[in-house]
Order: sequence, then structure tokens, then C-alpha cells
Amino acid sequence: MLPQRLSWDLAQTQWAQQLNPVIANPITNGIMLKNVSLVIGDNTINHRLQRNLQGYIITGMRDAYSQIYNKTSQTPILTLILNSSAATTVDIYVY
Repeated sequence: MLPQRLSWDLAQTQWAQQLNPVIANPITNGIMLKNVSLVIGDNTINHRLQRNLQGYIITGMRDAYSQIYNKTSQTPILTLILNSSAATTVDIYVY
């Protein structure tokens, strides 16, 4: 059996090896934007991340089905531009 101090040091090392990749993954540091109203055409959305947007996931859609795609933003630190084929309300997880 390992001495208690040695086993604790080993546990800390193993935890770091397991947790650091998860913590470093950008998707774990996202924000849920709820009830975002989209109109037909381009919609500029403040994603509130205060850093470059890495990606987004539409997690919910209400009122109408819409095909949605993103367009290049001139200010990726602040905004996400989504083009929508119909007026709808969505929840978006941004990361």
C-alpha cells in the first residue's frame, strides 16, 4: 500500500490528466441563449462570450421549422450572424 501523501499526489496527477482536456474543450465554456427570435434572412445575435465564437448548436425551435445557417461576422468576438428561412424562435448554445 502506498503512503497516504504519495497516493494523494498520484491522485492529483491522475485527476489533472483526466480533467484538463475536458476543461480545455471550448464547448464546456458556452452560454445558452434562450428565446432568440429570428426573422427571415440575416439575424445578428450578440453571443455574449466576449471571445471569438467557436461554434453553436440550435437546441430548440418553436413557432415554425426553419433552415438555419451561419454567415461570416465582421465582429466574431461579439456577434453571430444566422440566416433563417422562416420566422421562428430558437434556443442556441454558443461556445
